[in-house]
Amino acid sequence: MMAALPVGAQQVKYTINGISKNNGTEVYLMDRLTRQALDTAVVADGKFSFSGQAEKDALMAVLPNNSDWATVFFNDGTPININLNDSTLKGSPMNERFVAYDLDINVPQGVLMKKIQNMSQQERESKALELSAQLVAVMTSMSQKVEKIFKEESMTPIPAAFIDEYLQFHGLENLDSLLKEKPAYANHPLVKDKMKEISQRMAQENAKTAFIGQQFTDLEEADVDGNMHKLSEYVGKGHWVLVDFWASWCGPCRQEMPNVVASYEKYHDKGFDIVGLSFDNKKEPWVKAIADLKMPWVHLSDLKGWQTVASGIYRVNSIPDNLLIDPQGKIVARGLRAAGLHAKLKEIFE
Repeated sequence: MMAALPVGAQQVKYTINGISKNNGTEVYLMDRLTRQALDTAVVADGKFSFSGQAEKDALMAVLPNNSDWATVFFNDGTPININLNDSTLKGSPMNERFVAYDLDINVPQGVLMKKIQNMSQQERESKALELSAQLVAVMTSMSQKVEKIFKEESMTPIPAAFIDEYLQFHGLENLDSLLKEKPAYANHPLVKDKMKEISQRMAQENAKTAFIGQQFTDLEEADVDGNMHKLSEYVGKGHWVLVDFWASWCGPCRQEMPNVVASYEKYHDKGFDIVGLSFDNKKEPWVKAIADLKMPWVHLSDLKGWQTVASGIYRVNSIPDNLLIDPQGKIVARGLRAAGLHAKLKEIFE
């Protein structure tokens, strides 16, 4: 059943036909802004279809059940033909370029992350430098490709779909400069929604950044065996320590973890440690995730979810998050991720 459409928005008809080798699979038509399903279909005789109306240039996606890859497109009124067997699309020239960009940017990272996750601990240790270099290369390539899209597609809504990636690699200051030039994508709901979210988050982050330059605050939680430990057992003891806030149920945390593992393997012998503070509620998935993601450092949790003592002390309202603490126990950085984490550690150790 189709979801209710927003009142007052300009509506455009969509016609979507697709093919898939997986007969019987349920396929969802998603609105990427609201993250709601607009419609569902079932693959029969290798085919499926959707039709209806949605807001003009709404970012939509076709997502098969039990799949982690969605084929995305803008609702520009041109009929769409999707091949779920290879994630390709035929439609307007803009949508065809968009899907090509999406595959080009995101597939290499996914392939590398899966490769790392499937390695044994011994193999990852023996190839730590190589894997770290590959990660940095992939992130650098993504950064360059995203920047190119924002320059070459400024008169289309395409950059709006990559706003998270642009912010990750190039930051808010650069995005603000681009938006001041009033490109076509500046008024897209995805951009407006993101800028509103950022404004709200900045108020929260201002409180967080107050920790930078201060000594860490001690806390006490249990390890996976139930033994109590204080953070001060590991922090302020002459090593650089990343206090990593995460949870087994947090998708972005799990996606980022191979990058954190690679940084640990590269710099641990030079004096870099990690202490994981989990926001889990249950012990079993927490312990399983530690093993599955091959995280060899100290792990602590009071298994209170968002009510964990760490959240209260360090004002953690979203994860992944982290604190980088110097050998004397002073907090020097927060929220280091992806290439930013590697850059900071390189600055310190190399």
